[in-house]
Amino acid sequence: MPLTPEIRWIDTPEALDAACAEVAQADVIALDTEFFRERTFYPVPALVQFCAGDTAYLVDPTVLACTDTFRQLLGEGPLKLLHASSEDLEVFALWSGVTIAPLVDTQIAQALIGEVPSMGYQKLVEFWIGETLPKDETRSNWLERPLSETQKTYAALDVIYLVAVWRAQRESLLRHGRLEWLEEECQQLAEQASRDTQSYGQWYLRQRQLWRLSPRQVEAYRRLTIWREGEVRRRDLPRGWLASDKLLYAIAERMPDNRYELAEVEGVKPPLVKREGDTLLRLVRETKHLDEADLPTPPWSPMDAAFKKRHKALKKVVANEAESLGVAPELLLRRRDMEALVGAALRGENLPLPGGWRGERLAERLEKALDETVVSS
Repeated sequence: MPLTPEIRWIDTPEALDAACAEVAQADVIALDTEFFRERTFYPVPALVQFCAGDTAYLVDPTVLACTDTFRQLLGEGPLKLLHASSEDLEVFALWSGVTIAPLVDTQIAQALIGEVPSMGYQKLVEFWIGETLPKDETRSNWLERPLSETQKTYAALDVIYLVAVWRAQRESLLRHGRLEWLEEECQQLAEQASRDTQSYGQWYLRQRQLWRLSPRQVEAYRRLTIWREGEVRRRDLPRGWLASDKLLYAIAERMPDNRYELAEVEGVKPPLVKREGDTLLRLVRETKHLDEADLPTPPWSPMDAAFKKRHKALKKVVANEAESLGVAPELLLRRRDMEALVGAALRGENLPLPGGWRGERLAERLEKALDETVVSS
């Protein structure tokens, strides 16, 4: 049966600072959050959980601002543990204004020692501790007050096992000689979480069908996504509430000249034409007037025979290395990164080879595989 942890509810600055004092000398602190995001771009913090032993502290961020003491605890001092931390880091950044450090993501740690790249917390606890955690509050409304005892217990269990899990993971990572790999991964994760939001200018590269567009259409799609990314942040709206990737892609594909043509694009509804039509058409129009030299190069077609051959060679290198390490291939190199390598090779550009521990394991082999496909073509 799962533990029944001691739970302390914290909704005053004094109580939060006292809790910080109780865990300040710990070497490891487990963290988690609950949030609401269905109607906003930014997550709405609903609960902050932390523990360093048998006591779980549940902080109510709906009534309590982060204190300087807790900011200091988050930004320095003991090692902080989170599981699948990307959204939690965003919540902490919004509520506390600091980047968590030092940081370990136990999902990444597990990926480095096993073949499951995205193991959930419940599976992780079952794997290392042998306990089966309840799932009944997974879709709970964490903004309601007061929280039920079942909700509080569920939230406490989200952190109470994490320290023990990490100690077991750490021993395994040390045996495999991969602890430094994890440190590198988590450092990059923390840096990514603290980057300027202007990096959303690269959002368009996530589009899997970008290769189907002409250079001018690619630029139109790029500009449309930059506009959308800025607006959803400014208005605090979910992306789909303003314009989905699919919709912006369809507009870039059609390159409409006027509101009538815009309205004919599949998925475009009258309210969007009315509210955003002038802006969307302006972005398309600006793209149409660009010189050819100012347009981006579309990704190489994955249907091209030369592309397929090189991509297959890279997949084989990654698969073989993943098998030898006992990890999932996608942990070593994502499909998007392989495609970028192949595209650069076909265009005669510098290869964006992986760095760090991945580079040590893969870079030379990837480059060699690309060279051999050229020789054999």
